[in-house]
Amino acid sequence: MATDGTLSLKPDFHEAARRWEAFWQGEMLDRPPVVITCPAEEAEPVARPTYRQMLHDPIEEVVRQADGYVRSIYWGGDAMPQFSPGFGPDIFAAFLGAELEFSREQEHRTSWAVPFVEDWADVLPLTIDEEGHYWTRMRELTRRMAEVAERHWLVSHLDLHSNLDALESLRGATALCLDLYEHPELVAEANDQVRALYAPIYDTFHQDGEMDRVGTGAGWIPAFCKGKCNTTQCDFAALIGPEHFDRLVAPDLEAEAEHLDCCIYHWDGPTALVHLDSLMAIEAIDCIQWVPGAGNPPLVEWLDLLAEVQERGKSVMAYCSPAEVPRFVERLRPDRVFYRVGAADRGELERTLQLITDGT
Repeated sequence: MATDGTLSLKPDFHEAARRWEAFWQGEMLDRPPVVITCPAEEAEPVARPTYRQMLHDPIEEVVRQADGYVRSIYWGGDAMPQFSPGFGPDIFAAFLGAELEFSREQEHRTSWAVPFVEDWADVLPLTIDEEGHYWTRMRELTRRMAEVAERHWLVSHLDLHSNLDALESLRGATALCLDLYEHPELVAEANDQVRALYAPIYDTFHQDGEMDRVGTGAGWIPAFCKGKCNTTQCDFAALIGPEHFDRLVAPDLEAEAEHLDCCIYHWDGPTALVHLDSLMAIEAIDCIQWVPGAGNPPLVEWLDLLAEVQERGKSVMAYCSPAEVPRFVERLRPDRVFYRVGAADRGELERTLQLITDGT
């Protein structure tokens, strides 16, 4: 077991941590951070626990499987061994009283909240249901993971869909869109309450996961920061125009990002591109993860957009295959990018690392 502030599953921890520290400062050492993984040669494959398992199975079994899953991966480059617990992307809404429903045919992939709000006036103020099953179960799961992970791997933060995403989960997308025009004062009140809950929810699980021990990841995105780190998002932004974004969402994202030391924004789909200027104006957002969305060209075809984001002062996440790496290396500034690449084996992993290093 590592006892010097490192991790037993990451022998080159200090070297990788220095690259991440430089990245968050908008600087670079010898190359950009590269999160690159492949199956560990010395370990049997272990499946990642599903959302359903993490909610319903005995906690000791879930934690044992999570530990085995992390150990079944070779964490190459600047990848820090980590695991983000969760019951699905609507967990914030579940903490506020919503019930979660799981896909029957693809239960390992996702879950969603069942909307229950008929009238905002009947449910305000929004508060955390601290006696509820979702809250108590997640706290117990996070604490137990921290005990098993200690000095071996990191408990990364939760996938917190807060802000208007949480309100959408409570109300439903169509109804919330109508509420923006028919009941704007109530939506604003509910949104202010959700905004105020982000920090205490974040801090609760930051403490339960003992994330200040070594550092943490950015939730479901496997970045690393020695301080408070997470991925923020507002997928509902794809359904609204700049006026509502600037009035409601931008203050939410600014408050969330300012609570963190390092912040990645998950920016999803072409219809959300209308908010480019507003996003770039939020100083506390450090990095953008652009996702083109289903049915659209892959990320490698959006290099002009990524380059524009870099020129406007933000870093970007480049997730790609080893074969696509040269196009990213050729087009993007190395001091404002980090890579997420999956490799088939150690040989491909080392070749890809060398390719990025040589292109820097």
